[in-house]
Amino acid sequence: MNRMLLCPPDFYEVRYEINPWMSVAQAPDHAVAVRQWQGLYDTLQDMGCKVELLMPRPGWPDMVFTANAGVVRERRVLLSNFRHEERAGESPWHAQWFEEQDYEISRLPRHLAFEGEGDALKCGDVWICGHGFRTDEEAHRWVGDWTHEPMVSVRLVDSHFYHLDTCFCPLRDGLAMWYPAAFDAIGQDAIRAISRELIEVTLDEARRFACNAIISDSHVVMPDGCPKASAMLEGRDYAVHPLPMSEFIKAGGACKCLALVLE
Repeated sequence: MNRMLLCPPDFYEVRYEINPWMSVAQAPDHAVAVRQWQGLYDTLQDMGCKVELLMPRPGWPDMVFTANAGVVRERRVLLSNFRHEERAGESPWHAQWFEEQDYEISRLPRHLAFEGEGDALKCGDVWICGHGFRTDEEAHRWVGDWTHEPMVSVRLVDSHFYHLDTCFCPLRDGLAMWYPAAFDAIGQDAIRAISRELIEVTLDEARRFACNAIISDSHVVMPDGCPKASAMLEGRDYAVHPLPMSEFIKAGGACKCLALVLE
């Protein structure tokens, strides 16, 4: 059974602009966002996932995006160092939750930016780590040392895909879904070398956050409005659960950004 950490969107809003999706002039509809988050929560539970909850805190609207809290392996967590001060205050609350759950906590040096599962995803036996916007390339060495597993660094080059999990989604058995133009040529070659098969999404569906999907066994939870990606997944025997994510896309996130994999 998969375990995931979610944070209710009690204080979710767009108060600042730290990626191209965010606009204080086009604020999310909070009531709609709450319904969309609840739909994700209910879907994960219906799939048999165990959902843990992080208490939201006033003043930190992006706490809802728990995937950026860190990286978890068994009962260990490597916590994030956020690039922007607008999110840095989330970290003590993340640390408190993991301490209360008796996790072994590790941290990177404070000068290195690292944003958790947003920029570190395991594909088969290899960790793929993104850099260029939110995570420093130097931080990847620390991720590799902490996991004791192979790691490959890839550079992100399109600011609309500022985190790895916005443009790359590992599936199973070396299969992955991606938007290749989000990476430089060297990164594209590295991902092709690691992956047994790649599902390429269109620009339109990449900007609908098709790759920002949650994988649980043969289930894929992804934003709605991505029929081509959904059809390719269904053709590979995945059950696809499309969900409305419009209000979170306004902040540059969707399904995967809202869930940190604990197990």
